[in-house]
Amino acid sequence: MKVLVIGGDGYCGWATALYLANHGHEVAILDSLVRRHWDAQLCVETLTPIAPIQYRLRRWRDLTGKDIGLYVGDICNYEFLERSMLDFQPQSVVHFGEQRSAPFSMIDREHAVLTQQNNVIGNLNLLYAIHEHFPDCHLVKLGTMGEYGTPNIDIEEGYITIEHNGRKDTLPYPKQPGSYYHLSKVHDSHNIHFACRIWGLRATDLNQGVVYGVLTEETGMDELLINRLDYDGVFGTALNRFCIQAAIGHPLTVYGTGGQTRGFLDIRDTVRCIELAIAEPAKQGEFRVLNQFTEQFSVAELALKVQEAGKDLGLKVEINNLENPRVELEEHYFNAKNTKLLDLGLQPHYLSDSLIDSLLNFAIKYKDRVDQEHILPKVKWRA
Repeated sequence: MKVLVIGGDGYCGWATALYLANHGHEVAILDSLVRRHWDAQLCVETLTPIAPIQYRLRRWRDLTGKDIGLYVGDICNYEFLERSMLDFQPQSVVHFGEQRSAPFSMIDREHAVLTQQNNVIGNLNLLYAIHEHFPDCHLVKLGTMGEYGTPNIDIEEGYITIEHNGRKDTLPYPKQPGSYYHLSKVHDSHNIHFACRIWGLRATDLNQGVVYGVLTEETGMDELLINRLDYDGVFGTALNRFCIQAAIGHPLTVYGTGGQTRGFLDIRDTVRCIELAIAEPAKQGEFRVLNQFTEQFSVAELALKVQEAGKDLGLKVEINNLENPRVELEEHYFNAKNTKLLDLGLQPHYLSDSLIDSLLNFAIKYKDRVDQEHILPKVKWRA
């Protein structure tokens, strides 16, 4: 299948593009490379050395004999997006091309506006391009479990059946986003749902949990293919940050009590979920929602797991409970459903001691690249 991966230079997008290409799909990456620009603005680098995208793709071709196309530009520019899609003629579009950090969106007004413009307008442009030129193309959109928030009832997969005043209906699950980033994803979901109902598009919204890990079969082939591993307080995710903090001897930064519970998954399951969604697309006019995570942990549980794994490697790992910079419930009910991807054939990689050991060893290898000025959170929701 011809698959266009928008945002293919990023953490999830890069691993996905290589995986799909390695499994027989004809793949092209479309990316503005703006994430590299944001890193420069924040004066932070990912833990791993990331080569220019052209070098990465050349090395991939040298190693595998497989070509991955490249379109460099901004999907907020409709003419560029339209021209690129007409050139490539995708059968499926995997959309990772959004600003994906909650803290980034909460830095100030400028970053909130940037996040909303980039995410919502880019997604709208994509919907119009599919509607006008590729009406049978399947859109696979990366959503987030953060759209749901932390309701005091079970979280269903996209929809909930309710009874009210003697009548019954199945409706989109209520959303309680926790940042301007998460709000942008809610807007995306509503716009995609609308496009499916009005234009008959087919779309799968993958509400992904927090991703951890760095290596897939493909990104581990060569150092030029290595994936990002962010440790800073803006783009770093919980388990990845904790392993890097442990590797450099910095106390683990648990926000508040650490009772915040979320869904988590291995980067190897991210790429497999994309493949499963592509292989069995949504029906014409269907807005399909799949909750994409494999396990649930609290932040405190993750910290303890890293502490225990660190001991086995001779690391003295301390845990610090910091004042929470976010506005969120630190103790709450959380029970989310995630059966649809399992039904499609996902065989999860569950979090194990060996995986944490691997992450810790990886972090130790590159620990000299860590700038400790960026370990502690600097963005406050009520700043």
